[in-house]
Amino acid sequence: MANDDLTSVVLRSVGLREDRSAALMRLTGGTFNTVTRVTLTNGDDWVVKVPPPAIDGTLMSHERDLLVNEVEFYTCTAGTAPVPRVLHSQLDPASPTGPYLIVSALPGRPWSDVADDIAAHDAAATRSAAPDASVPGAAAPGAAVPGTSAPDAEERRLRNALGRIIGRTHSLTGSGGFGYPGQALGPLSATWRQAFTAMTDAVLADADAYRARLPSPTADIRALLAAASPVLDDVTRPAPVHFDLWQGNLLVDGEPGARSLGGIVDGERMFWGDPVADFVSLSLFADPEDDKDLLTGYAEGSGQPMVFDASARLRLALYRCYLYLIMLVETVPRRVPREQLDWTWREVGPQLVRALGDVESALRSGD
Repeated sequence: MANDDLTSVVLRSVGLREDRSAALMRLTGGTFNTVTRVTLTNGDDWVVKVPPPAIDGTLMSHERDLLVNEVEFYTCTAGTAPVPRVLHSQLDPASPTGPYLIVSALPGRPWSDVADDIAAHDAAATRSAAPDASVPGAAAPGAAVPGTSAPDAEERRLRNALGRIIGRTHSLTGSGGFGYPGQALGPLSATWRQAFTAMTDAVLADADAYRARLPSPTADIRALLAAASPVLDDVTRPAPVHFDLWQGNLLVDGEPGARSLGGIVDGERMFWGDPVADFVSLSLFADPEDDKDLLTGYAEGSGQPMVFDASARLRLALYRCYLYLIMLVETVPRRVPREQLDWTWREVGPQLVRALGDVESALRSGD
């Protein structure tokens, strides 16, 4: 069935007549679900998500019943974070329509789409605020000037706001255990070590099954992760972890100079686990300890600072390994184009090597 036809079937199943739908627009940018924005005649906007069929050879092990994870994330963080409101959902793959999710549309555009505009605005604001060196009494180059905008003012303000939101979100506690709510890898676990070991074992089994290209043999990676796994026992509280907080899933709304976070979307990768894991995508390919504005906001939102001690740094390295393994392995069942495949190997492969090296170094030093 064509994507538009499937969306129409879903809309009819929730009682929406065709004459109430003013426009349908396919949203791009995601790599998994079919996502359609539906504008109703009353002015409301819905977002309809339909996952691909669960066909062997096309999915990663953890990707079954992802909509269950997404509904869980939106439900548990409602009122704490700017997330879509769940309007309708069918999570049973055996239902006549198949699984789907309908949520309210949030304002704004993906941060990744406006990042250059934000940078240009902040650069222009910095230039206009700079004193004229030819004027007597002007401040020296680089000196702070009272009442003027600091460099990267809007970017820094947004990072601070994002930190506050994630800090509040991480203050929530699950009651059912650790792992994926959709239970693609089995029931929720009593300990974080059990849950995360199941997650890494699954992605490595996928790597073997799909014969994915990795920088090290899966047996060596599995042994290294297992050797480091005792540190996971430091995590005793299951927090909601989005695990896909790159800028494409963060909506920014408003005019230049007055932009705000319009929402957090695509919670399908959510699991109950260690809050530290979210810093992998929050600072993708970078060091979160360098993101002072994010960390300041996080401390304000959570009520306590994020301390990157030896335990947290080792756990962060483990979660980087997990994300980079997913990014490398999923290229096979996704059947990505050669250009994207080359980019992933060139950019993500070295990141995995570095993360594995960080784990090994921590084990050698006894941290």
